[in-house]
Amino acid sequence: MASELEPDRLRPLLRGGFGEPYLYFTEVGSTQDVLREGEHPHGAVALAEHQTDGRGRSGRRWEDEEATNLLFSVLLLPPAGAALPELSLVAGLAVASALEREAMVPALVKWPNDVLVDGGKVAGILLEASGSRVVCGIGINVNQDSGDLPPTPRFPATSLRVAAGHPFDRAPVLVAVLAELEGRYTQWLDGGMAGLADDLERRNALQGRRVLLGDGRSGAADAIAPDGRLTVVLDDGTTTLVGSGEVDLQA
Repeated sequence: MASELEPDRLRPLLRGGFGEPYLYFTEVGSTQDVLREGEHPHGAVALAEHQTDGRGRSGRRWEDEEATNLLFSVLLLPPAGAALPELSLVAGLAVASALEREAMVPALVKWPNDVLVDGGKVAGILLEASGSRVVCGIGINVNQDSGDLPPTPRFPATSLRVAAGHPFDRAPVLVAVLAELEGRYTQWLDGGMAGLADDLERRNALQGRRVLLGDGRSGAADAIAPDGRLTVVLDDGTTTLVGSGEVDLQA
């Protein structure tokens, strides 16, 4: 059966510059590797129905069900000197905004690189930079049933189908995400995180939640700072800004 994501079906739906070229695979090791190797232009997209070597943050494996998810990478060529770690939040905000509009489910951004729906992880972002090239990997759980979702010891997983109660045509979801990502990326180029701060804070899933930092300290998460770092009020009353590493929700 033909997929709704095949090039001849998807290309007429694309709007904007992201997705040109659009590299489609039924199976590949990792879409990240496709764009990291060879010469591709800004906005190139590689998408696979199934990845045999999909990966997430900190080298974790990304499990997928064939032809049920959205698994794709976008090549970004930001200007020299740009604050590249901020792009995980730019992408997270774009995905959350697009999913909320397209799937009609409330979506939040869990700093620094996850998107949550109904308290479960529905999408993840992976940035891999080499020189001035940034490959932005995005994985979105779309049509899995609850029994198909992988066990996640660190955080529960969900899908758009579980959250909304019905399956989705993946093509409009992908088109919406790419258009939103291009728009948010342009906002970021024009004004940095400042132009995204209000929208990002409204979707800050960690605001007011108890969190455990990677170094063992704990406290309450507060706002996302203008430079993209997470503000945490520690248990000893001091405030720290977390720029990298793991942040886990505490019960």
